[in-house]
Amino acid sequence: MRSGHARDSGQAFPVYIAAVGGLLFLAFAYFMIGQVASTRNSAQTAADAAALAAAQDAREQLRRGWIDVILDPGQWGRFLEGKEYADRSACQQAAVFASRNRANIANGECIRLAGGREGFSVTVRTAGAEEWHATASAKAVIEPKCTFEAPEVPVPEESEPGTEPTEPGEDPEPEPEPEPEPEPEPITGLTCDDEDWAVDPDDPMLPSATDLFTVRLIGNDE
Repeated sequence: MRSGHARDSGQAFPVYIAAVGGLLFLAFAYFMIGQVASTRNSAQTAADAAALAAAQDAREQLRRGWIDVILDPGQWGRFLEGKEYADRSACQQAAVFASRNRANIANGECIRLAGGREGFSVTVRTAGAEEWHATASAKAVIEPKCTFEAPEVPVPEESEPGTEPTEPGEDPEPEPEPEPEPEPEPITGLTCDDEDWAVDPDDPMLPSATDLFTVRLIGNDE
């Protein structure tokens, strides 16, 4: 009886080894799948952060540049439309945020959007061992929230020159003193998110960058 039991145990042992080996293989396979998914998620997070950082830096540039010409509404156009910013500064910010998420932006992979939209497309590659690399892309747009309609300037009425001739021997009437320069009027006509803003020439200010422009991620189908 004992020899039969020993034979059964000997036959069961290879089955046990095969079962354990199969379980270890499945565990390893699940681990690999999880690592790949985690790396892809990390890459997408880094790409999203980098694209948003580029667009937000451009938004801050737009506000600073607009303040420089705030008393000359004739120069507001490209700032109002969200077009007057430096790509290089924005992409440097994108690289900083990609690095914070353990990823890198290769040369030429931070690109200003075309086709009438303002913003950036960014592609990142995760850092680490070669077998764990992943790439991901994201797009962020800058959308103006303000409009400007210059108020009509009233045409001054022309006055008739009316100097009366003086009689011989009479002293001419003294010239009237020039009128003092009028105080500059507030600049009106700027509307942001349905709220009217008046720019005070003595203390010119603009709304915050988030009041001037929306920054958001978009998909490839937008």
